[in-house]
Amino acid sequence: MAARLPSWAWVTGLTAGATAAVVALAVQADHGPHPTAAVAKPRASASASAHTSTTPKAPATPAVPDASGTGRRIVYSVGEKRVWLVDATGRATRTFTVWPGSVSPQPGRYSITLRNQSHKGSDGVEVEHIMYFTVVSGVNIAFSNALDGASPPPADGQKLGGIRMHKEDGAALWAFGDKGTTVAVVS
Repeated sequence: MAARLPSWAWVTGLTAGATAAVVALAVQADHGPHPTAAVAKPRASASASAHTSTTPKAPATPAVPDASGTGRRIVYSVGEKRVWLVDATGRATRTFTVWPGSVSPQPGRYSITLRNQSHKGSDGVEVEHIMYFTVVSGVNIAFSNALDGASPPPADGQKLGGIRMHKEDGAALWAFGDKGTTVAVVS
């Protein structure tokens, strides 16, 4: 009579065999073709290859608004909620989105009148890189960023003139704009 193998031996043998099969399949899959997330472009020709793909293009950087003037300046679009830092040649060296307060400046040309490294904003948030450029109905309008990098909470009916931005954008704006730097506000 043949000796019977204990059940633990069968389970161990089957587990080892299954593990070896999974490893073999994984190695095979690693050497096979890999799917890509490229977007296929529609072609006018019916003879286009089914394997043709293109690399997605980065979105175009929004152009500096034409109505913003000339020369070195900070451009703020109220409607686009965007700022451009424009060098003396008229080329934007940086652009970024912002979170405006509940009070907005009118389109026009202003200049930085006061710079303050940091303090508590009228909404109670600790801010830095504060650059004031106008007053609307008694509310100071200024660029700034929160010390912790957070976006501002909703205004809840408060009249706030802070135009907030990401921390790294605030540092770039601070380095770009001195007292007297032109701020062109467009709609």
